[in-house]
Amino acid sequence: MSSFRCRGSLVVVVLAALVLLTLAAGCTGTEAGPGGAGETVTITDAVGRSVAVPSSPESVVCSGSGCLRYLVYLQGQDLVVGVDDQEKKNQVREGRPYALAHGSQFKSLPLIGEFRGKDDPEKIIAISPQVIFRASVPGTAYATSVAEADKLQGRTGIPVVAFAYGSLRNDAEKAEMYTGLRVMGETLGKEDRAEEVIAYIEATVADLEARTGDIPEAEQKEVYVGGVSSAGAHGIISTEPAYPPFLWVNAKNVAAGLGTDHADVAKEALVDWDPEYIFIDAGTTQMESGGAIGELKNDPALQGLSAAKEGRVYGVLPYNFYSANYETVLANAYFVGKTLYPDRFADIDPEEKADEIYTFFVGKPVFADLNSQYENLGFAKIPL
Repeated sequence: MSSFRCRGSLVVVVLAALVLLTLAAGCTGTEAGPGGAGETVTITDAVGRSVAVPSSPESVVCSGSGCLRYLVYLQGQDLVVGVDDQEKKNQVREGRPYALAHGSQFKSLPLIGEFRGKDDPEKIIAISPQVIFRASVPGTAYATSVAEADKLQGRTGIPVVAFAYGSLRNDAEKAEMYTGLRVMGETLGKEDRAEEVIAYIEATVADLEARTGDIPEAEQKEVYVGGVSSAGAHGIISTEPAYPPFLWVNAKNVAAGLGTDHADVAKEALVDWDPEYIFIDAGTTQMESGGAIGELKNDPALQGLSAAKEGRVYGVLPYNFYSANYETVLANAYFVGKTLYPDRFADIDPEEKADEIYTFFVGKPVFADLNSQYENLGFAKIPL
């Protein structure tokens, strides 16, 4: 009789344990998928929405400027089953390294809508991806609100994971960028790759800063970057007051007092500043008369700039093309550092370093291909 009681007690304990395990599993956010097929995991996206997504999605689409770039960074390009019209265009000049590396694959995929997040829900439903990623830039016309993400999810019946694209211009925007990478990584089961990308960026910036951090302020070079691309090509007055390569190599950006966003400066201000070095975004060559380069050659006021007269004008690769190509930002920084402080970068060949960076981010060494799009003016002295 006592043996029976003992066995009965054991059954009760085992059953109780099974109940506890079942409850614990429910707390992880994992549950049966729609129609009992597969499992879903509940994640919190970067705009604070709880979204149930397949635990290991095998098909996704990317909506919004730069979204597909992040997917390539995370080595998830083979999961893409549809693209917006920006990815299907035959560009006269292709300034996106991820598209140079994988564009032929993307061009063959079905269309999901227009660029900058102008999605066509019916087209998305027709290809039935398991997840829709949606990137946006807060504070702009291309921002994604909770309501918009919910609306797209409601119209398609497909989980929408939203995030802000971010930038490397300051800590707040860098936090947005890293959150976006992590949310995408969590959704795809690529958390390790997301952390690898973030660690690579941090290590690269730390290397740049370590090489130049002890340069006395009085010896830091005064610099300006003009012709910066922003929703298209621009002339000499187009600049970035918080141009990351200048920040990382401790150069004095003469336009730094104009905030962090893209800015147009008065030509008279540039003449007044008279920076020691001028860097030109090679994207300016898409303009008539050579853009910023033509202005430096032909405008009498600009011809008087010290950098123009003394041969200190250099080309950098454009990085604003359907949002920022961060691998190009990092590559530009090594060229800028090598140009300004050659003794601090004696071990660096900027072109080789660029291909190392491109290979890490997009899987292929595309520097030569990218530079050829812009008359090979990147990482070169521009003759005036």
